[in-house]
Amino acid sequence: MELTLILGPMKSGKSFDLISYFAPLRYTKKRFALFQSERNVRDNQIESRNGALLDANKVGSFAEIIDAGYEIIGIDEIHMFRPEEAENIKKILQKGTQVVVAGLDLDYRGEMFLIIKKLLEIGPLRVVYRRAVCENCHEHNAVYTQVYNNGAPITEGMPPVIPDDGTFTYSPLCRSCFKAN
Repeated sequence: MELTLILGPMKSGKSFDLISYFAPLRYTKKRFALFQSERNVRDNQIESRNGALLDANKVGSFAEIIDAGYEIIGIDEIHMFRPEEAENIKKILQKGTQVVVAGLDLDYRGEMFLIIKKLLEIGPLRVVYRRAVCENCHEHNAVYTQVYNNGAPITEGMPPVIPDDGTFTYSPLCRSCFKAN
């Protein structure tokens, strides 16, 4: 079946796109579900910054839903999943399920998350790339997510997925404003 990726930095509207796609499905007979990583401790629903939200199931692995019989699944915060989960998504696609995925494409160092690379190798039907407004220069060209600890940019020494538990702050930045190591 088909795979759609919605990628970009923080605050670019990825979750809103996902919600906009799935909200009307509540009024159809389609068998669908939304998922997010159990590593996401920020919220229990898929929520956009403009207030739109939909319920989602927390999962550690997609292995548990390969044979669930969904027609369509949505996944938010895909970057929080382990790279091996791309194989489970491939198996879900082979079962005929449509998969729509949203998440960051680049980590705090500006490097592509391995799960994103693996999903791109599957050959998605569509890749939607969102940009955000740079919180430094205020141009609509942010492609990176800068992570800060006590106001200082983190450029090394952290795992690619940094928990959004309130310890760190995040800003979408453009190429000129982003600080890499």
